[in-house]
Amino acid sequence: MTDQPTTGAFSDRLPTEAEMRSAAQLKEAVASHVADDGSVTLSFDESGGNVQKVTLAPSLATSLLELLTLVSNGSGFRTFPIGRELTERQAACLLDVPNSYFAKLLDDGEIPFVKSRRHRRVRADDLFAYKKKSDAIRSAALDDLMNRDAEMGLV
Repeated sequence: MTDQPTTGAFSDRLPTEAEMRSAAQLKEAVASHVADDGSVTLSFDESGGNVQKVTLAPSLATSLLELLTLVSNGSGFRTFPIGRELTERQAACLLDVPNSYFAKLLDDGEIPFVKSRRHRRVRADDLFAYKKKSDAIRSAALDDLMNRDAEMGLV
């Protein structure tokens, strides 16, 4: 990696060493100012001696810290807006499953969808509800396996 100044988004390149250090510093600064409610208030010195304060809502603070963690670890990333309706491909990508598996979820009625001409669209709220339910089922199954292992003295 190089320390040369670089411009452009991280969607088509990895961070430089300098960017990784900068992200780590900013991550530490932001993390040290997280309030009990998860919000973060940042202060910026403006010209003329004025100080501007910006309070990040907990969801924004968490997202910023996740992004800074990626960059400080040398990972690239891509961002894309999540609309109210998603294509099958976008939804499959968000669930991190193959398109064919996602199509089967739709065919089986696991996730509601609407038809837009020839294409199926999924409401983001429905996708996130499915993900939350699926994650809870998976977590419960893992807890059950851990409890069984403990009962059998395997852990």
